[in-house]
Amino acid sequence: MTPKELMISRYEAFVKKDWQYIADTSTHQTLEELTIPTNIEWLKLEIIDAYDDTVEFKAYFKEDNQLGVLHEISKFILVDSQYKYDNGEILNTKIQRNELCPCGSGKKYKKCCA
Repeated sequence: MTPKELMISRYEAFVKKDWQYIADTSTHQTLEELTIPTNIEWLKLEIIDAYDDTVEFKAYFKEDNQLGVLHEISKFILVDSQYKYDNGEILNTKIQRNELCPCGSGKKYKKCCA
């Protein structure tokens, strides 16, 4: 599995709340060490760039009826011939007014959930 494929599968695990998979595909986090979000609804994953051992993505979510975006540059390393999530740099990003709303309405964010 490539880092990009692993990133996609980890996002899907967050959607399904499969915390064991998140822990198993991480180099540093055990299930007991995970900070488990309880009231986040994941809406959409956008892969911005993927190269070598790095994946830049935006993950859109709804928390307490507020839309948000997690913009991260993630690093992966090989452990026993399999990639695992190692760490990430979180970028300060907001949902842009003219981009499509992550709620899936098909409208621009500024005319929908802003």
